[in-house]
Amino acid sequence: MKKYKIHFIGIGGIGLSALAKFLTNDGHKISGSDIKQTEITNDLATNFAAKITIPHHEDAVEGVDIVVYSAAVRPTNPEYQRAKELGITLFSRKEALVYILREKEVYAVGGAHGKSTTSAMLASIMPETNALIGAISKEFGSNVRNYPNNKVVFEADESDESFLNSNPALAIVTNVEPEHMEYYEYDEERFYNAYKNFLSLAKVRVINAEDEFLASLEMESIKLYPSKDIRNIEFVLIEGEPHTRFEFLDFGSFDVFGFGDHIALDAALAILAALELGEELEDIRSNMLNYKGIKKRFDIVQNQEDMVVIDDYGHHPTEIKVTMQSLQAYKELRGFNELNVIWQPHKYTRTIDNLPAFVECFEGVNELIILPIWSAGELPIEIDLKGAFSRYKLLMADSVTKEDCMVKVYKDGHVIRAYDKGLVTSFGAGDITYQIRGEA
Repeated sequence: MKKYKIHFIGIGGIGLSALAKFLTNDGHKISGSDIKQTEITNDLATNFAAKITIPHHEDAVEGVDIVVYSAAVRPTNPEYQRAKELGITLFSRKEALVYILREKEVYAVGGAHGKSTTSAMLASIMPETNALIGAISKEFGSNVRNYPNNKVVFEADESDESFLNSNPALAIVTNVEPEHMEYYEYDEERFYNAYKNFLSLAKVRVINAEDEFLASLEMESIKLYPSKDIRNIEFVLIEGEPHTRFEFLDFGSFDVFGFGDHIALDAALAILAALELGEELEDIRSNMLNYKGIKKRFDIVQNQEDMVVIDDYGHHPTEIKVTMQSLQAYKELRGFNELNVIWQPHKYTRTIDNLPAFVECFEGVNELIILPIWSAGELPIEIDLKGAFSRYKLLMADSVTKEDCMVKVYKDGHVIRAYDKGLVTSFGAGDITYQIRGEA
């Protein structure tokens, strides 16, 4: 296959950076740009020999063969405009997937919630596969793993229907819930048809058959019935780390990193897929222990006897509610008295579309800190978060940081709260992950 010089506009994003790394290992030369330097752009420059331009500049596309751009890039972007002037082939991330995955044997994982976790678990229990995941697997320290064959575990994204371009040989769907409805023009029939079309592309389908929509499909599938197939779930600490132990069908007991019934469900789907793909049961059981979680999902960033700090990517009320249940169990096991939560809402549209559910999902916190909405490029919408969340012991803040083993909360340049004990957790898909690590 011919090797190209490929430039990525928005290369700092988790999805686009994965494609860049994957193509580097296929022998292509990559470059990219973003609005600011991050851990991801540093990794690309240091470990993948990528030329990184910060911020965007039209000269960055000079001499390249192909430009791939993220969904957040607008036609006014100077690199996008210059590429058009020069007649360079332009692909959205969605369009690029057709060419990147068309000759691969793809095991695609989709769903409203749990697809990153399930993808990473499947990659752990099938160690001799490539992986393209929308999160950092803590097992191999990246969102990409390369192996010298054409088998790819791929996290398939429904947010822009790009999962329809993933060429799935096998498809897993964890659950289906209307989300990213601004893309689907709030047309639920179009949204559900996208999932139906995704599943129809695959020769083998593995589904959560207790999901209302998935249960309604008349497609031949390997079906998981969590309430019947998964038994005796318990939460245990293994060397101080949270694990879920469960029995599955007649396969015996499994231990997997993380807390929650949803962890057992995700693991069970991955197990069914791996068995169908020819993996041995005992190999699956032992390889599952290699899964160490994924960065930003129940991610313990400080672990001390009197204080634990957790970063979680949850940015939809269903995700947050499930993680809150896990946090309460973890709090009890660790013997903490307090659970304080910092929430950075992600997108104005998501926040306002799901506001009543967001208000409900933080039940049980001692204190709730709400940061400014992370716009993700959206135009602002006026939302009265202080009024909506008035039932809580509430702090409206500007930012947080972690220093000297404390989490400090800032408003107007002043520290208004400092936590040095108990369980502190942050939720959000914006830069909160850097704030809570003290890296912002």
